[in-house]
Amino acid sequence: MTQHKPLHIHILGICGTFMGGLALIARELGYTVSGSDQNVYPPMSTQLEEQGIRLMNGYKAENLDCKPDLVVIGNAMSRGNPEVEAVLNSGLPYISGPQWLSEHVLQKRWVLAVAGTHGKTTTTSMLSWILEFNGFKPGFLIGGIPLNFGISARLGESDFFVIEADEYDCAFFDKRSKFVHYRPRTAILNNLEYDHADIFENLDAIKKQFHHLVRTVPSQGLIIAPDCEQHVGEVLEMGCWTPVVKTAIDADADWQAQLLKADGSQFAVQFEGQSQGVVDWPLTGRHNVFNALSAIAAARHIGIQASAAIEALQQFQNVKRRMEVIVSRAGITVYDDFAHHPTAIKTTLDGLRKQVGDQKILAIVEPRSNTMRLGVHTQSLAESLAQADTAIVYQPDNLGWDLSQLQRFADNIQICNSLEAIIEQIKAEAGGVCHVLLMSNGSFGGIYQRLRDEL
Repeated sequence: MTQHKPLHIHILGICGTFMGGLALIARELGYTVSGSDQNVYPPMSTQLEEQGIRLMNGYKAENLDCKPDLVVIGNAMSRGNPEVEAVLNSGLPYISGPQWLSEHVLQKRWVLAVAGTHGKTTTTSMLSWILEFNGFKPGFLIGGIPLNFGISARLGESDFFVIEADEYDCAFFDKRSKFVHYRPRTAILNNLEYDHADIFENLDAIKKQFHHLVRTVPSQGLIIAPDCEQHVGEVLEMGCWTPVVKTAIDADADWQAQLLKADGSQFAVQFEGQSQGVVDWPLTGRHNVFNALSAIAAARHIGIQASAAIEALQQFQNVKRRMEVIVSRAGITVYDDFAHHPTAIKTTLDGLRKQVGDQKILAIVEPRSNTMRLGVHTQSLAESLAQADTAIVYQPDNLGWDLSQLQRFADNIQICNSLEAIIEQIKAEAGGVCHVLLMSNGSFGGIYQRLRDEL
C-alpha cells in the first residue's frame, strides 16, 4: 500500500482563540499543522505545542519554507504583512479559517451556533457542557476555555458540533461575518448591539450580517432569541423561514425563568407554562439566566430534556476569565472578567452588586476592544460603571481619546495612566470587605499577577 503523507496546513495568527482552536481540530483530523503569530505565548502556545504543532514567532516569508499544502489566514492579517505577501506571490493555496472549518469539519454535522454581541462564549460553553453531561460527546470551538473541559476546541465523537458564531469578518479577502459559513440547524441569537466599530459603519450593517445568518438556517431548524431584544426582533422581521422560540425572565415567553434570587444564582425554568425544574448554581446576573435558558432550549432541540439540561448546569464551572476569582484573602476578592462592551460591564456589575449587597466594589477597566478604543461608547461606558463604588479606567499612551470625558457623565470614575497608579489606587481603596473587578479583553499589562503579589 502507498503511504500518503498527511496534508500540511500552516496557520497565520495561530495563537488567537479561534485559530488556535482550529489548529487543535486540524491536528485531531491527522493534518500536520504549523503556524505563526506576532505574539507566541502561554497558555495558547503551550496548548498547541503539546499537540505537536510547530509555532513560529513573527510573520516572515521564510516561515513558508516548510512548503505547506494550504495556508489558513486569520482575520487579523492584512495586505503588507510579509508572510501574507509571500503567500500571494508564491501562489500557495489559501483560505479563511471559517471557510476551512465549514468545508472540513462542519459539513454533514448538526451545527448548534451561538451568535450575539454578548454572552457567546459562556452560552457556547454551557451548551457544550449540557451535551457532554448527557453523553453526546460533541465537537466544539469556543472563544475561551470552559473550565468543565480545559480546552477551547475539539473534533468530538458525534454528529453534533457547537460553535461560537462571531459576527467579525473572516479575512482580508472575505469581509463577510464568520458565522455565514457555519450553516447551523440550531441558532441562538443572544442580543445585538453596535460593536466592532473598526469594520461596521453602523448598527444596520451588523443587522444585515445577522440577517444573512438567519437566511442559512433551514426551515426544519430552530432559532432561539430573547423576547426583550428589539434589534434581534428587527433582524427576524427582515425575513425568517425557521421556527423561532423566545426566552424571557419573569415575563411570558416560550421559555421562562422566574428569579428565586435577585442575583440570578437560583431560578425556576418553565417551558410552555410547564415547570421544568430549578437551576441553583454559582453564576450571577440576568445575562447568565438568559444564556442558560437559550442553552436549555437549544439542547431540547436535539432531544435533551430540560430537566437533564438543568442537572448539567448545576455542575457548570463557567469559562476562564468570566468572573474568575484570582485572589481571595483578608476580605478582598479579585475577579478577572473579559468585559469588552458597556452592556457587558453593566450586566456583570449588576449581578455582582445583587450578590454582595452594600459591600465595596472597585471596577478596573482597560478600554481595549476596537470599539472602545475609538471612543464610540463614551457616555454609555461611564453609565455602565454606576454600580461600582469607585471605577478606575486605564488611559494608556496610545488610546487616541481623552478618558477624562467619562467624568462628565459620572462622579465615581478615576483615570490612571499607568499600572503602578492603578495598583496604588486599589491598595488605597481596598479596605475591609472589598470586591475588585478587573475588566479587559486582553492581558491588561500583566496586572493580574502583580495584584496577586501586592495583595
